[in-house]
Amino acid sequence: MISTVVWGTGNVGRAAIRAVEAHPALKLAAVLVHNSDKVGRDAGELGGLDHHLGVTATDDIDAVLAAGPGAVVYAASGDIRPDDALADICGAIRSGAVVVTPALYPLYDQRNAPPEFRDPVLAAIADGGGSLFVSGVDPGWGNDVLPLLISGLGTTVDAIRCQEIFDYSTYEQEESVRCLVGMGQPMDFEPLMLAPSIPTMVWGGQIRLMARALGVELDDIRETMDRRALESTVSTRTMGEFAAGTQGAVRFEVQGIVEGEPRIVIEHVTRIHASCAPDWPTPPDGDGAHRVIIEGRPRIEVTIESTDEGENRSAGGNATAVGRLVGAVDWLVDAEPGLYDALDVPLRPAVGRLGRK
Repeated sequence: MISTVVWGTGNVGRAAIRAVEAHPALKLAAVLVHNSDKVGRDAGELGGLDHHLGVTATDDIDAVLAAGPGAVVYAASGDIRPDDALADICGAIRSGAVVVTPALYPLYDQRNAPPEFRDPVLAAIADGGGSLFVSGVDPGWGNDVLPLLISGLGTTVDAIRCQEIFDYSTYEQEESVRCLVGMGQPMDFEPLMLAPSIPTMVWGGQIRLMARALGVELDDIRETMDRRALESTVSTRTMGEFAAGTQGAVRFEVQGIVEGEPRIVIEHVTRIHASCAPDWPTPPDGDGAHRVIIEGRPRIEVTIESTDEGENRSAGGNATAVGRLVGAVDWLVDAEPGLYDALDVPLRPAVGRLGRK
């Protein structure tokens, strides 16, 4: 059994506790938290399980890493604290642990990551002998292993389009929704995630991964952006009101240009309410989905809908990201120490987990 630490118990960490507990090759060894109110609480409670696991949360990072865990699922956010997240992750790698995380977007395509991200990780691997695999859902399996797998079913492939179509009112991350994405902000407000070059920073690595796997050279990576205002004020379950005239929907593309044409495209269509931008693509039932479209012969379209925590689509997406990462831990433990990406780490069947509670 691989002793495994879950670091962080937010939206991703809750799912990580459940995933580690369900995996037959892993044993939950510790749960690290930043919120002092969570210290001493049982991991089963923090993970949304209906039973205790006998592991209590702690904020003593040094003690947990000194125990020499085999793996760390780093579930703390890196969106607005990338330097801190990188330092945490490097510390875990230096302890000798395999680390899996969705936290650092530049490392999804680790070969082309900026030196300020890649070099500290490589130094930590050399010092401690651990490993790192960074992935998620979107960016993540929704625009790397899934479209690449489906592309292999085609006779000819003209273009690949990966879509995330979501109602952001199902999210429980108000700061990200309002500040990073700009929902509910004046239309002249420029949110960080929509600023020029930022979508490419986040999703460009996925474009490069797909191009590498498909054996094509990219001429360029380009962005398109469109925003719509709410026509009327709407109320959400978790984040309160969003006023008429403020941003209510965003649609952007990150395009991989091959021989002058956008051949590999990642598109996001996100709304705070279904009434905004009704002419844009919608998910089958209005809540959220990930979709891959292979334009070619034959034309192939696959839509994935994931639910968890009371039929919540956002929680479902988080759970699939965690499944991809936690499911890779035993493979990474058997592999040589190193920095890995989605083309290195196979997506494998859920061996030993069928019927497991």
